[in-house]
Amino acid sequence: MGSIPYEGGTTFRVWAPHARAVGVAGSFNGWSAGDSPLASDGDSGYWSADVAGAGDGDEYRFVIGSDDVERWRNDPYAREVTSSAGNAIVSDGLFDWGTAAYESPRWGELVIYELHVGTFNDVPGGGPGSFHAVANRLEYLHDLGVNAIELMPSAEFATDFSWGYNPSCIFAIESAYGGPDALKELVRRAHEMGMAVFFDVVYNHFGPSDLDLWQFDGWSERGKGGVYFYNDGRSQTPWGDTRPDYGREEVRHFIADNARMWLEEFRMDGLRWDATAWIRNVYGNIGDPFNDLPDGWRLMQQITGDTDDRQPWKLHIAEDLRDDPAITSPVAEGGAGFDAQWDGAFVHPVRGVLIPWSDGGRNMWALRDAIARGDGVAAERRVIYTESHDEVANGKARVPEDISPGDAGSLWARKRSTVGAAIVFTSPGIPMIFQGQEILEDQWFRDEDPIDWTKLETFAGIHAMYRDLIRLRRNWFDTTRGLRGSHVHVHHVNDDDNVIAYHRWAEGGPRDDVVVVVNLANRPYGSYRIGLPRSGRWTLRFNSDWTGYGADFDGHPSFDALADGGPQDDMAWSGCVDIGRYAALIFSQDS
Repeated sequence: MGSIPYEGGTTFRVWAPHARAVGVAGSFNGWSAGDSPLASDGDSGYWSADVAGAGDGDEYRFVIGSDDVERWRNDPYAREVTSSAGNAIVSDGLFDWGTAAYESPRWGELVIYELHVGTFNDVPGGGPGSFHAVANRLEYLHDLGVNAIELMPSAEFATDFSWGYNPSCIFAIESAYGGPDALKELVRRAHEMGMAVFFDVVYNHFGPSDLDLWQFDGWSERGKGGVYFYNDGRSQTPWGDTRPDYGREEVRHFIADNARMWLEEFRMDGLRWDATAWIRNVYGNIGDPFNDLPDGWRLMQQITGDTDDRQPWKLHIAEDLRDDPAITSPVAEGGAGFDAQWDGAFVHPVRGVLIPWSDGGRNMWALRDAIARGDGVAAERRVIYTESHDEVANGKARVPEDISPGDAGSLWARKRSTVGAAIVFTSPGIPMIFQGQEILEDQWFRDEDPIDWTKLETFAGIHAMYRDLIRLRRNWFDTTRGLRGSHVHVHHVNDDDNVIAYHRWAEGGPRDDVVVVVNLANRPYGSYRIGLPRSGRWTLRFNSDWTGYGADFDGHPSFDALADGGPQDDMAWSGCVDIGRYAALIFSQDS
């Protein structure tokens, strides 16, 4: 589909089932509407032609005749465009990927860094950031310890500043970010560092502006969008009446081809699907069969199943946020086949215990449930976080700002937000942070407000804490293997004193069993006894109250713990710990 260059010319192919005639006009024929007609492939609705002299870099548009009206349309499959309202560009897709060996990180070892290309490494007051600018900070991310970046949508969208969730050309790469070669270069450089790249796709709606797919070949019903869209009440979404018609085989192929392009042509390690609830239900509901979209469910199964057949190591992540286990159930069992989904049942209870000013407002049992729900097979099925682009946008603040409005750098904001980070990196699931979280970025996310990288110096201690937590999560020192495991037992919950403790493990034993203790009270505790799974000495690996993370932190003296007591908290042994106010401790054994 689209434009396929060959030696001496280019093949053009487009689906326009209601057209009476189709041509292609471009820089290769003086933009003549009639010099390069396409032939109908019969009743299929496809049109195609080989055009001699057209080649890589030529601009073009399809000219679709119907109802005595001539419509100049961009190529739905264009890999490159001059702009969202401009022309398609013939692209040969050639790129030197180099020879460096690369293997995607195992899912249980992932630490994801979500970023927005336009604001991640931008110069304030200028144009949006670019793929090249992101690539220039890959060394920083590698040093931080993350091994996966998740790019917010970067398919061509209207205007140069956007979150990206308004795609006008889903196959084209945003021109303001640098286009397809710049994106491939970013992926290549990330892979050379051993970092995965996930790409955010939007299949629940298109546009709604700068959308040449709208009434593409002239046909429509009820004033709706034509062949690519539902033409009845199923078209409506919160973002416009532009839900694709998943019931049309050609539209499903269009979207499935797009998913395969990202995974194979651009070598993405996986896709994060935006708002899948609105692919499977008109109103994004669960338990609402009257408004379900079975064809949308079938589309998701088609794409996840195709990836499992062709590249099973690649990850499909759903943003469904309805706590529906069917999303990550296998296709063979009727599920949607996703490998993981964002866990709304984690982020909200965790933020709920971090943000209240009064210690009496913290529900440690809700925190217990948020952590414990990841036990067993579900551990790799959920992505867990305290900040994402949705959680810190449209007036919703970042966690430190929510804790201390107007003073996100306060002691309380730094202490409690970093306890939240410790919970994320020590709970079962795939941990994710949002850009700037590791340097205490305080502004709510906007597409014209770049990250303030001066905070890297201002909050160097916070950055160091995130780096240390990530390295423990990834078991860099072979002392915390259990943090990559699938098991958790939240064995100690003290709702009166706001203390919780949990045990993480993979196989169990020294350097595998990990015990995490969290104090969300504005007071330290000495000789606080908790259950421990094994006898002997438990070495303190991390203390969030260390003054190296903040000169004004208390530096409460915390030490190794000795399992010298009898059973407690459903554990065979117990021992005492010393923990500062609003602090987290991580223990494991050497032998």
